[in-house]
Amino acid sequence: MIHVDTESFFAIVLVSAIAAVTVATVPGRFVPPVVVIELFLGILVGPEVLDLAHTDEFVDFFSNLGLGMLFFFAGYEIDFERIKGRPLRLGAGGWVLSIALAHAIAWVLVAADTVDSARYTSAAMATTAIGTLIPILRDSGELRTRFGTYLMAAGGVGEFGPIMLITLFLSTEKPIHEAGILVAFVLLAVALALVSMQAAPRGWKALERTFEASSQLAVRVTVVLIFGLVLLAGKLGLDVLLGGFVAGMIVRLALKGHELQVFESKLTAVGFGFFVPFFFVTSGIGFDLGALGSAGALLKMFLFLLLFLVIRGVPALLLYRGVLQARQRAALAFYSATELPLVVAITTLAIDAGQMKTSTAAGLVGAAMLSTMIYPLVGLLLQERAVHEGKTGPPGPLVEDQATA
Repeated sequence: MIHVDTESFFAIVLVSAIAAVTVATVPGRFVPPVVVIELFLGILVGPEVLDLAHTDEFVDFFSNLGLGMLFFFAGYEIDFERIKGRPLRLGAGGWVLSIALAHAIAWVLVAADTVDSARYTSAAMATTAIGTLIPILRDSGELRTRFGTYLMAAGGVGEFGPIMLITLFLSTEKPIHEAGILVAFVLLAVALALVSMQAAPRGWKALERTFEASSQLAVRVTVVLIFGLVLLAGKLGLDVLLGGFVAGMIVRLALKGHELQVFESKLTAVGFGFFVPFFFVTSGIGFDLGALGSAGALLKMFLFLLLFLVIRGVPALLLYRGVLQARQRAALAFYSATELPLVVAITTLAIDAGQMKTSTAAGLVGAAMLSTMIYPLVGLLLQERAVHEGKTGPPGPLVEDQATA
């Protein structure tokens, strides 16, 4: 039997509730994003500070479920009808530029004996935590705006691209074999999407009748799909994050054209009400403050924090001229430089492969946590100023951008 540390489990649940209470009671202009509070409180109750909570197999299991749900929402929010055309092309081009910058900088760091592996370090620095940003964007009302569309495209590619790097190159020594498995997984996912799109119109009325019933059929089917694809990805040797991400895209395609508000509210309640906070609080609990005890480790952390902004921010400043005004491009740069879940995954793989020092991993994860705490707040302020000044980019609806790009 798995030993359950009930005290730690309760501490995590309590901390999650305290984070929610804080967001609900502090005036909106001054409250940080809830994920920032969850990270901070996780560090506070963790073994490095108050020593009230620890991680074990049971806690890690729920944390992984939360990570899977987080990537489900990342995939679910990527509406290809909204981001197709110029937003998607700019997002893809921006990430290609970012990964090129990251590789160049990583090789300089290797030459300076600051890091051991350019491959793992560059992959970690070229990510965007769009799953982390989604609750922040939803709470601020930016998720459905024109600016939000460009950010979702940039962030979606900034998360999906690194997942592909992890799947094909970082978590395997046989990329060709892994590519074949990935193709098979994608084909299966496409088949599931097509079947879902065909079946959804006929079954939607039946699902709607269960929205207020105790059976909650729509929610249960979605949960089965999420964890089923996560399990399948893991069994095939692919990164489990890919399963959650693909499940989100399938559900989005299957429910296309239907009223989603009630269904989305229930998924949000399940995911962000319980599972997702587990990941962020546990990330704080597991953070190794001791590894940052030296001046060199702290210097690495702040260096990586700056490099995140350079690597993911420079494409936003350069490629979106004529699309977004200057203040919005700066906001996009800070949002895009927000990183965490994939940095944790990549540094874990690097340490297991003997390709990264503990101090470097702590510096990367610490920088990612700081980016989650700082950069979205800066992005929010910049976007608020842009909206307040009435400078919301070039005139005309988004469809014109898509048609003329």
